[in-house]
Amino acid sequence: MPATEFDTTLPSIRQLQNWIKQKATVEFKLMTGDVIVGKVFWQDINCVSIVDANNEQISVWKMAIAYMKVRSDTVV
Repeated sequence: MPATEFDTTLPSIRQLQNWIKQKATVEFKLMTGDVIVGKVFWQDINCVSIVDANNEQISVWKMAIAYMKVRSDTVV
């Protein structure tokens, strides 16, 4: 499969898809040190869209993400 196609067999892609289905609150720590908390709205090959507690939609380049994890202590 060419690297430019969306590969749904990759574990990270499947994990994000599960978080979308579960409407889980997720913490994204960016390479800049910034932290974004919200629900994953959609993803594509380059970006993840997150809806935060203010109901604002934020698009983040996947290359900018240092880590991501489910937040069980926060409800958005």
